Amino acid sequence: MSPGRRSARTGGIGAHWILMVTVVLTLGLSMAVQGYMNHLSGIDEPRGQVSRATGGVPGAVAEGGPVVDPRGDGVRTATPSDHTVALTFDDGPDPVWTPRILDVLREHGVHATFFVTGSSAIKHPEIVRRMAAEGHEIGIQTLTHTDLSAAPSWRLQLETRGAQKVVAGITGNSPSLLRPPHTSTNATTTDGQWSAMDAAADQGFLTVLNTVNSGDWRRPGAEVITGLLLQPGVQGQVVLMHDGGGNRSQTVDALSAALERQEKSGISFTSVGDSIGIDSTRKASVGDAILGKAFVWGIRLTDAVVAAISWGLVAAGIVTLLRAVLVMVVAARHSRAVRKSREAERNRGWFEPPLRVEVTEPVSVIVPAYNESAGIEAAVRSIAASTHPVQVIVVDDGSTDGTADIVEALELPNVQVIRKENGGKPSALNAGIAAAHHELVVMVDGDTVFELDTVHVLIQRFADPRVGAISGNTKIANRGGILGAWQHIEYVVGFNLDLRLFDVAECMPTVPGAIGAFRREALARVGGVSHDTLAEDTDLTMALCRDGWRVVYEDDALAWTEAPATLGALWKQRYRWCYGTLQAMWKHRGAIAQSGPAGKLGRRGIGYLFVFQVLLPLFAPIVDVFAIYGLVFLDPVRIAVVWGIFLLIQFIMAAYAFRLDREPMRALWTLPLQQFVYRQLMYLVVIQSVVTALAGVRLRWHRMERYGSLRVPAATQERS
Repeated sequence: MSPGRRSARTGGIGAHWILMVTVVLTLGLSMAVQGYMNHLSGIDEPRGQVSRATGGVPGAVAEGGPVVDPRGDGVRTATPSDHTVALTFDDGPDPVWTPRILDVLREHGVHATFFVTGSSAIKHPEIVRRMAAEGHEIGIQTLTHTDLSAAPSWRLQLETRGAQKVVAGITGNSPSLLRPPHTSTNATTTDGQWSAMDAAADQGFLTVLNTVNSGDWRRPGAEVITGLLLQPGVQGQVVLMHDGGGNRSQTVDALSAALERQEKSGISFTSVGDSIGIDSTRKASVGDAILGKAFVWGIRLTDAVVAAISWGLVAAGIVTLLRAVLVMVVAARHSRAVRKSREAERNRGWFEPPLRVEVTEPVSVIVPAYNESAGIEAAVRSIAASTHPVQVIVVDDGSTDGTADIVEALELPNVQVIRKENGGKPSALNAGIAAAHHELVVMVDGDTVFELDTVHVLIQRFADPRVGAISGNTKIANRGGILGAWQHIEYVVGFNLDLRLFDVAECMPTVPGAIGAFRREALARVGGVSHDTLAEDTDLTMALCRDGWRVVYEDDALAWTEAPATLGALWKQRYRWCYGTLQAMWKHRGAIAQSGPAGKLGRRGIGYLFVFQVLLPLFAPIVDVFAIYGLVFLDPVRIAVVWGIFLLIQFIMAAYAFRLDREPMRALWTLPLQQFVYRQLMYLVVIQSVVTALAGVRLRWHRMERYGSLRVPAATQERS
């Protein structure tokens, strides 16, 4: 992040946008895959029996055996051999019930067929490997337990081949048995189910229906299920049970009881393949095994990513809520302390000494100006008309639009113009400091106007000799229009919540360039205004804090500034601010390990900036992607409620800040739109700034457009 690296060309770099889009798309794909695998499942409750639609299902299927082979020219079916019961289990593997069922089968030396769901197999691969190791037959029940009868062809292939690849990746073997979800007996097969069975046959699958449904998902009692397993009959049966999808304790007990009584019943329990004399499993090819492993690990990776994002969202939500509570509590404390101090001063008797020494010494006001012709007259007139004695120094930094001429033509007695070659804002400020006659210095941007008493109110806290700098309260002058309203909200919240917090916590990171007062002694001790960063105000403030000076906030010292009126101008301004702040944070990172005032700046101020101006904005695109994910795969109402709570927190914070600043609330109607539009713009600025900084690119200064919207306050005009 060193500022001394190569300079950025006009137009900046584009690699960071490619990186950001790639990351967002990757996360979006991960969430889509995870949502598909985990939230489109239909295994909650099996469907009841349905009547078969006439005309579409071949008679050989409707009246044949439960193992259906539509491959080739005709349709063949098979039934387990006499006195044989093929045990089949659906909806697993389940981490609780499947191992218990496997234990019972191993105890009695019986093999069964498990139709696994791909999504569950990915979560519990060790259980699938145990099935294979203990000689059980593994079939598939699709990837997400979807109803294949209603699935388009692409999804049918994804569900069947995907589940097959999962098993191949876990066991090294490729299954060929399929039990389509929600199917039952041959006689109840619908036209849609037959169509899906026929399509799956083209991929090499045999469909296994059932002849006896244990109904264990209804939990009718272990004895009822046991009776169904041991029901008399010469013809072989395929029994449907479940090892997943709910509490299967009755299934375990019924299976154990039936296997203990199998010899007396004359029934042989086995797998589907053994019951009809086929080997349904082949060794997977090297390609299929590799593809299967990659598929399994890819799905598990998406699960991990979404889980991490979910925990990140929880953490971000907690931090956001705590921040809201913290800033409002501290702002209330700050406001209450200031109000009590002022009331005590007003109510003291004429014979009592003042509670605080009034600062009356003259002040040098420095106005750095580069091509500020649009607003320089209003700025200079408002400052020169101050009720406090001031020396106004306008430093023309090589302007080409006649800025200096405009100021000189005003012929104001307390205004001095310094012309110099263009050297940048820090150079202009240092030139002004060198020409200042007074110990107290106020720095103000050339696009800012003051109230009559702004300077006097601003410098009063210099009565405390520990104070080295004071921030005023910057207001947006051109707040008309929605973009102006958004910036107005941002300024009011920032100055009346965050700056009060920094003041109380003694960790002020920035005295804004629009209005700030400084002791010349403090400026001299830190070497003046540095050229090292593009945020010279933040850099200077951090240097003062590290030097041991108190930096405070005065909310009644008002300055009116001109905000960007277009998105392009706003982008350039915030890009420079954000990049410069990152530079300043990096430059002063050593404060984190220091003690005293420097340590407060490092651990409190820089830490706060890092969390709320870097980390959370970087996380913001993920929040938006997750919101879309939630609307598609989760409960939209729940997502809307969470978003509403977040918006409510922002509204409460903004409303409280407006109340503290005695601002009318009407601008707050734009707050919801600000969260959907303005917030995205700001986090894109942060992303570009961070990537630019990490790439070692030194950003050029972007001068903001001026619109001439500033006006000298009426009272100021009368005085001037």
